Amino acid sequence: MAVRMIRTAGTLALLALSALPALANDPLAADTPARTDASAIIVGSADFPESQLLATIYAKALSAKGIETSTKLNIGSREVYMPALRDGSIDLLPEYAGAALAYLDKDSTAHAPDDVAAALKAALPEGVSMLTPSKAQNSDTMAVTRATADKYTLKTISDLKPHAAEIVVGGSPEWQARKEGMLGLKEVYGLEFKSFKPLDVGGPLTVSALANGQVQAADLFSTDPAIAANDFVTLVDDKNLFAAQNIVPIMASAKESETATQVLDAVSAELTTEDLIHMNGRLADHDSIDQVAEDWLAEHKLN
Repeated sequence: MAVRMIRTAGTLALLALSALPALANDPLAADTPARTDASAIIVGSADFPESQLLATIYAKALSAKGIETSTKLNIGSREVYMPALRDGSIDLLPEYAGAALAYLDKDSTAHAPDDVAAALKAALPEGVSMLTPSKAQNSDTMAVTRATADKYTLKTISDLKPHAAEIVVGGSPEWQARKEGMLGLKEVYGLEFKSFKPLDVGGPLTVSALANGQVQAADLFSTDPAIAANDFVTLVDDKNLFAAQNIVPIMASAKESETATQVLDAVSAELTTEDLIHMNGRLADHDSIDQVAEDWLAEHKLN
C-alpha cells in the first residue's frame, strides 16, 4: 500500500522564511512594532511552527490581561534563542523541559517530569526563571515506517541494534551532535548506524525522506499529526534516552510580575498533549497561527 503523505506543520516554517527575507537575515527582528514601554514583554520562539504557536498563545494571553507584548518568532535553534533570552533580546519563550535541561546540563540523568523540572530550575542561569510546566509534552521519537518495523520486528529502540548498520537516520543538523540525539543513541543504546542524513526539524523534508525510503529511521516529534497520517511506528525509548518534554514558559526574571505569572500558569494548566496534536493538525491544514492561538484561548476562556 502506498504511504500517504500530508503537508506537516513544518511546511509553514519554510513558507514563512521564504516570504520574510528580512526575518531570515535578522532572526531577532521584531514581528510587531517596537515597544514603547520598557516593561513590555518580548516573546520569542524556536524555528518550527509549534513553538511559534505556543509563543503566540503566550503573547495573546498576556495582552488580554493588559500586558504589552511583542513577538520575535522563528529565531532559530536553542543554541540561538537561549543566548537571546540571556542578553535581553527576548524576555519569554516556550521551552521543552528535557531538551532545555540537556542543553544546560549535559550530565543530567533526570527523566521523569518532576525530576526534569527540578533539575531544569536549578540549571537555569542567573536572571532566567522557569514558571509552572504544563502536562503537555512533545518529545523526540525514533520513527520508522510500518514496513521497516515489520521487516526487522521493531518495537523498541533497542531492537534496532542488530540492524543499525543497514539504517540511515534522518533529523535536524543539530540532532546529530546532541546528547538526546545521535550521540545518545550511540552512548546509551550502542547503535552504530550506516549514516546520518541532515534534514529539517521534524518537518516535511524528514517526513518525506522517511516515507520515500531515503532514510529508514527519523527523529519526529510526538505531537506531529504526520505520524498517524503516514502510519509511522514510533519505537519505545526503553532505555530512557529522551527525558520528559513538558512545555514550560522560560522568562527573564526581571520581567516577572504577579499578573504575568498568573496568566502563564493558567495557560500551562489548560494545555494538553492532545491540544498540541489537534492544533498542529490545523496548522498542517494551513490555518493561521494567529487564528489557531485565538481559538484555543477562547475555548479555555483565557482571552
